Amino acid sequence: MANGIYAKAFEAFLSAGINLVSDDIRVMAVDSASYTPNLTSHQYKSSVPSGAIIATSGALTTKSVTAGVFDADDVTLSSVTGAQFEFLIFFKNTGSDSTAALIYCMDTATGLPATPGGGNITLTWSNGADKIFSLKNS
Repeated sequence: MANGIYAKAFEAFLSAGINLVSDDIRVMAVDSASYTPNLTSHQYKSSVPSGAIIATSGALTTKSVTAGVFDADDVTLSSVTGAQFEFLIFFKNTGSDSTAALIYCMDTATGLPATPGGGNITLTWSNGADKIFSLKNS
């Protein structure tokens, strides 16, 4: 699989259901042995088995959208334990897995896959042209 935006997220962007700057956007580290992304049909966090989620961040900060490119401050996952993870999945946090919209699945980034060792893991987003992700290139 390559990095990609969930199809339902595209719909939500176009119907004002997801606002990357003002909504509570988070990222979860996910084990591919327990979850296979389906960018076409998966819509909510409830599609990701809880056992596949190794860690979840707090709300991303200093978010921006410029010329179709999404960026935010780097984020630290604290005291991460569990299985190796291969995916980072961005989602709109609503407080309920059945309404928390999946946005973007990243599996090709520096440091992936990662094996937790009980310490903190800092997720450093690209400083390249596409930052976290780009709508214009997806």
